[in-house]
Parts: sequence; structure tokens; C-alpha cells
Amino acid sequence: MKPEDDILKDISSGMYKDFYLVYIRKSTDEPDNQKNSITYQKAENVRFALKEKLPIAPLTLSGFCVDGIISEKHSGFKENNEVSFTKEGLVQYEIDRPKFLQLSQFLSKGYFKGIICLCWDRMSRNKADNTLLGKLMKNGVDVKFVYATYDTTSSGALHMDIDGMFAEHHSRVTSEKVRLATHNLRERGVVTHKAPVGYLNEGNMDHKPFDPIRAPIIKKLFEMYATGDWALSDLTVWANKQGLTSMPSKRKRTEAEMLAEDGEEVHIEAIARSMTLGHVHKILTNPFYTGRTFGNNGEYVKSISHSALIDDKTFNTVQEKLHSKNVSTRYADKLPLLHRGFARCADCGRVYTPYTRKGILYFGARCVKGCTNTKKSINLNFIETEMGKLISKLTFTKDELEKLDMAKTTDIVLFEQKRLTTIENNDREKKKIRDDLKYLRENKLPLLKSGVYSPVTYMEEETKLNTTLNKLQEDEQISDQAMYATISDVVKLSELLEIGFDWYSFANSDEKAEIIRIIFSELSLSQNTLQYKCRNGFKALESRFVSECDPTRSRTALPALKRPCPNR
Repeated sequence: MKPEDDILKDISSGMYKDFYLVYIRKSTDEPDNQKNSITYQKAENVRFALKEKLPIAPLTLSGFCVDGIISEKHSGFKENNEVSFTKEGLVQYEIDRPKFLQLSQFLSKGYFKGIICLCWDRMSRNKADNTLLGKLMKNGVDVKFVYATYDTTSSGALHMDIDGMFAEHHSRVTSEKVRLATHNLRERGVVTHKAPVGYLNEGNMDHKPFDPIRAPIIKKLFEMYATGDWALSDLTVWANKQGLTSMPSKRKRTEAEMLAEDGEEVHIEAIARSMTLGHVHKILTNPFYTGRTFGNNGEYVKSISHSALIDDKTFNTVQEKLHSKNVSTRYADKLPLLHRGFARCADCGRVYTPYTRKGILYFGARCVKGCTNTKKSINLNFIETEMGKLISKLTFTKDELEKLDMAKTTDIVLFEQKRLTTIENNDREKKKIRDDLKYLRENKLPLLKSGVYSPVTYMEEETKLNTTLNKLQEDEQISDQAMYATISDVVKLSELLEIGFDWYSFANSDEKAEIIRIIFSELSLSQNTLQYKCRNGFKALESRFVSECDPTRSRTALPALKRPCPNR
């Protein structure tokens, strides 16, 4: 065989542009369906190619195809739901089938004339791959199906869409049947998963017998730990001396083994491993050994598939012993340093952790790989200085106070556009109600004589309109008073902050930290810029620093100080 690099060069040079590839997929959703076996599909596809005189590419590429035939064991229904969008307007998603992905790339570049497949559901059973396959066909890729022929008319396109829809629907129905069957089995108490060490997995969910070798050792583990005389580490050593091992299991397949052809699959030996402390702890905390199994709501229910290895009393005693010895020392020696967990990196979100060097308090962040923030370490003085500047800016300037006072006394622009819109709507509603009341009063007698209203319903309608009108007028008065009170409260808060800043200037570090946490809920640092989030009570003052028309100009968030931009 040629080296792989030379084969790829031959493909990209256009050597096989007049040849077809054969795609065969064995569905993992239907492992017992002989019709869809690799051997069956290969024979049918090759027979079809000979009959239609379609040349199959004489190409063998490791991990992709043999003699132009691609065979893959993978579900065509499952798909990755993660989608990303690029600045260029491209929509990207991940294809789970590695060989199908490589095939799609080759076909999109025109390296092969087309592809031969048994039927649509061998190529795809999900919408994303259906769309990809349709785009390849529209771009000139000749897709031949052994069991179907689609003409180039609208009827042929409809036929193709229906086949794609039913291929996806078939897998969806199969998935629903599996979920429903699992739900019903768990409802009855059947063990639908692999039994843990100490039981035998013989391929029958209704019967999980004891392992005659491991079960007695595991039972002894529970009894020994329940006495309180054994530590987990000592119990692990004892279990290994008794020959206790985990259930034999196979390692994960390598990428080469997953891409192997049907006749090249390597047999993976199942290996039983010795016990570790983690294995023993997992055994001692598993309620399965009390004769219970997973239910549908995450709780353990009485099992009809296996018997209890230990009684509830022993199991509960073991849990009490484990919890009594489960003393976490993770935060036992945590130093009481200032601003712990308060500052974060603005780019990656990692916390700046406090630490001391030569009596100076620093804050360091272990940012994620690729984080653009180069400021990995800051000191306490930097935070206190910058936060002092921010606190001083939260107070109103003399000019802002004059504008607020003018707004209160002259009643100019008390509400934002939303408030003005509400008033207009209320005025229209009040006018409509007044017109209705006028009509009722002017036509009272005709309405009563004609039977449109009875005396009772007439009074009810008039009362309803008057009530609605009064409510609209009260809401408007309440809003005026609330806005006036809000302005007064914010001004008072600004005055208190001005006094608080004077206190902050002369406070020690502990007192400054307390003041900072009262005003701010979070700090974030990017390069030399310290950003912040104010607590709810201070957000009206915080939002004053939003530029309007002029990026260097600050403004208040209060509606009374908003002015339209002259450049608009």
C-alpha cells in the first residue's frame, strides 16, 4: 500500500473524480436486524454497482475505506445538538459519525463522482445529516440508492423528503419504545442496568443471582465495617487478600479500533481489577445490596430481579459509621483574608484568590487557557484606591442636584418615554369612558325602553365606567407622587454616600472591606480596569455613568434629567 500522505494527494488531485464510493452503516439501534448487516449491505451494493456499471474507486485508506467500500457501525439517529455561529455567517455543528464526516468532506470538494448506498436510512436518520446530504446532492454529488430511485421532478423531491422523514421517524419510534419499556420495567422493580460486583449479569434483567465467589466477601465487608473497628484502607487491604476483584470489564476502544473494518475488529479482553479504597466505599454506600434498584423518579424501590445480600439494619449502621468519619478538612484552615471570593476575572470568570507575601495582601487568578486578561495579580491597595474612586462617583454633583431640584419644583419631564406613552394611553381610555358615560346619560330613556338595558344593568354599567375612570385618575396621581418620592430618596442616598466616602477615606482595611460589600455585590478585573456591580439599593446611582451622545459625559438614570440628544 502507498503511504497515507500519497493516497490523500491522489484523492485531492482528482484521480477518483469519476468513481463512486460505497457507504455501509450497521445501526447500533437494531443490532439483531440481519437485513441491515454489513455483509448483506456490501453484497447488495456491489451487485447494484455491477448492474448499473458504476465504477467503484479502487481506493484503500486506513480508517476510512477498503477497496472503495466504507463500513461504519454507528447510530444514524443520534446527533450532537450543539451549534455555533461564526462572524462570517456560517452555522457549524458536529457530526458524530467519523467516516460519514470524512466522506462528506471528500464529496463536497468533488473528489468523487458520487456514493452508493442501500437506502436513505443507511445514510442518515436525523434532520441535520438529512440537510447535509440534500445540499451535497444539489451541488452535483450523484447519490445512488439500491432500494429507491428519485427523479429530478418535484414529485421525486417529495419522495426523497418522505423517505428522510420516515427514516427519522422510525428511529424516534424505536427510541420511544425503549424508553417506555424501561419505564415499565423499573415501575415493576426490574433491574434494567448492570448489577454491581457480588451479582452475576447473565443477560437476563429479571434474574440477577448472587456471585458465589464475590458475594460472601462483600457481605463480610459490610459486617466488618459495621463493627466500627475497621478503617476503609484496612478493609481494602483485607478484601484484596481475600481475592475480591471487580467484575471483568473491557477497556474503551481506541480510535483505530472504532474505525476498523468489519473483518478487522480486535477482540478486547475483559479484565477484573483489584479493589481500591474508592471501590470499597462505593460498595458500602450502594443500596442495591439491600434488595433495591433504581425507580423512575431516582429513588430506590423494592427489586423483583435480585435478593438482598445484607439486611437494612446492617446497611444503615454502615452509613452512620461512614458519615461519622466523613469530616471534611477542605476549608478547616481557611485564612480570614479580606475580599475572598469577591473579585473575578472579567474575561474568564475565575476568582481572584487572596494570599500574603511579605506582609502584603495580594489577589491572584488562575485564568483559563487562552484568557485575554494579562493582569493575573493585584494588591489590596489597588482595590481600595479604585473602589474609593467609584464610591466618590456615586454621589450627585452640585449641577445634578440643581437639575433635580428644578425637576421637582417645575414638574418638567417627570417620566420617560414609557411613562409618556402610558399617560397617552390613559388619556385615550379616559376619553372613551367619558364618551360612553355621556352616551348612557343622554340616551338613558331610549336604552331602557328598547330593552338594551334593564334598570339594574344600566346602573351596573354606569358604576363600572365611573370606577374605571376614577382608577385611571388615581393611578396617575400615585405615579406622580411615587416619582417625586423616588427622587427625594435617591438624593438622600447620595448625601449619605458622600458622608460614607469621608468615613471610607479614614477607615482601616477591615472597615473598608465592610463598606465595599454593603455597596457593591461583585467586582471584576480586566487588565487595569476594575468593573463592578452595585447592590439593588444603589443601582439608580450606578446607572448615571451611561454615556449619552458624548462618551465623556455622565448622566443620571432618573427620568427628570434625561434630555433628547441634539444630534438625533
